[in-house]
Amino acid sequence: MNVRDWLDSLSARERNLVYAAGGLLAMAVIYLVLVMPFQVSGKKMAARVEKKSADLAWMQASAPQAMAAAGIAQAAGKESLVVLVARTAREAGLGDALRDQSPDGNAGLRLRIEAASFDLLMTWLASLQQRYGVTIDSATIDAAAPGLVNATLSLKQAGAAG
Repeated sequence: MNVRDWLDSLSARERNLVYAAGGLLAMAVIYLVLVMPFQVSGKKMAARVEKKSADLAWMQASAPQAMAAAGIAQAAGKESLVVLVARTAREAGLGDALRDQSPDGNAGLRLRIEAASFDLLMTWLASLQQRYGVTIDSATIDAAAPGLVNATLSLKQAGAAG
């Protein structure tokens, strides 16, 4: 006996009840298979976005503190500012251009650079600031030749007072 024969053997009222139950079962399966997973994953994604937003807000609030601590920690290493400037200038290819270095206050340094590549000088200064927390108090840069500059700089070690 197949399903068609079984349905034919039922009365009209029973057949309608079986069709209604089948329809409800089909709707329940469609809901469970198609709708519910999207609702659950949508809620999970919303919770994840909320958590990531909170993490981002915390990171943005903590970033200045972390950057300051990293700059101070690196700058407060074993090297004095004079040694740090001389070493990094040589590494950047500015060793021959570095002329005079003299202390400027407690944690400051005045230096003169002559006939240096402008691009190398800017890259070196950015590296000093980003990697070692050295700040530029003042800078005077004059053109010496095409692509070359003379510079007088006043630098300070990160975390230095005054």
